Amino acid sequence: MKSSSPYRIFIVEDDPWYGEVLKYHLSLNPDYELYRFLTGEECLKQISRITPHLITIDYSLPDTNGAELFRRIREQLPDTPVIVVSGQQDVETAVNLLQAGVHDYFVKDDRTKDLLWNAILKIRENQSLRQEIDHLQDALGQKYNFSSTIIGNSPAIHKVFTLIEKAVRTNINVSVTGETGTGKELVAKSIHYHSERKKKPFVAVNMAAIPHELIESELFGHEKGAFTGALNRKIGRFEEANKGTLFLDEIAEMDLTLQTKLLRVLQERELVRVGGCEKITLDIRLVVASHKNLLDEVKKGRFREDLYYRLMGLPIALPALRERPSDIMVLAHHLLEEFCRDNRLATPVISPSASEKLLRYGFPGNVRELKALMQMAAVMCDGSEIRADDLFLTVDTENTVTETEGQTLRHYMVQIIKSYLKKYDNNVVLVADKLDIGKSTIYKMIQTNELSLA
Repeated sequence: MKSSSPYRIFIVEDDPWYGEVLKYHLSLNPDYELYRFLTGEECLKQISRITPHLITIDYSLPDTNGAELFRRIREQLPDTPVIVVSGQQDVETAVNLLQAGVHDYFVKDDRTKDLLWNAILKIRENQSLRQEIDHLQDALGQKYNFSSTIIGNSPAIHKVFTLIEKAVRTNINVSVTGETGTGKELVAKSIHYHSERKKKPFVAVNMAAIPHELIESELFGHEKGAFTGALNRKIGRFEEANKGTLFLDEIAEMDLTLQTKLLRVLQERELVRVGGCEKITLDIRLVVASHKNLLDEVKKGRFREDLYYRLMGLPIALPALRERPSDIMVLAHHLLEEFCRDNRLATPVISPSASEKLLRYGFPGNVRELKALMQMAAVMCDGSEIRADDLFLTVDTENTVTETEGQTLRHYMVQIIKSYLKKYDNNVVLVADKLDIGKSTIYKMIQTNELSLA
């Protein structure tokens, strides 16, 4: 059955008989729409009217040769694959064409029809994969649309939107500051997925989460045998992010020795893996983040001043949630609806008493804490309404932090996981999937007696 979107193939062949043989053979696939031309000029004229998905060309044509025709096709259709099918058996000609970008080169013989058939199938498969990747990249761009994922209408958040828009237009480095839970990584992803680099990698590294002795290898990679335990070559995070964006979270936790090495990499735009000698050229956009004031860290001698100015780029300061109270209920409703939709729950309303309690609260954990609060309330509330008693705060409503401040977010996490384990009969894998956390996190909580499967 023929596809509603035919796959258009141009065949440029000056031998009418051989051209018809190829056309007939390929027409056995009903999805193909085939066009045959005797000269290169005929093909080029039609390109402006009909855009082909693939072109096959003979090398020796009455009006041009394959190399020149390929060059002119590339000018109009830089991404369209071209296959040369020719009587030319000169190896140098074939190598030159392949180096120039021709997808394949087949010498005319009894096997050519089948080779061409298989090559086109592979090309179509690769094109489909690229389209799928492009679609996913576009979807990620929508997912990290900062005007719909960084929720709020306050002047402070609109200022953040303005700075993100400015960052997207260029490749300037960006430094994001803000308290824990304000959404620093979300800002970094929003910048990446709306920039020209959106189809390249986004690589995030939490500097505080990597053991000191492994940071250099993690960032810059290492060669086999570089140190005890280096059994294979490792590609570092900088290389992974090449052509894309590297997000270094908690950059203030990097020690001074590594800061020196990072500065050199940024200045030279190249790195050498640990234990290696090959210089690897870098083209990355760097976004760094910290909950600390980097300038204060410079004054205290804990952060290099020259690195600070190299990293600062465009500074974006994220406001704490308590500094934009008009956004609290907007965010609360959004986070509640999102959680209930993902878990197929009816969305309860937030009662006036619960709203008042939220508005009087200081949110030391910022948006991350509000998210945990609303998830917990959605699970624990009875009926269709969240009441004040369903909001389990460990900080009083006068913004005075109790002795449990350091455990606030952990407390909420444990309570939510307990509730889900009970709901899903202690199925750790299912609960981890539902809450979008690693199952190892739950198992560690069980091992440390924070959770129980009893």
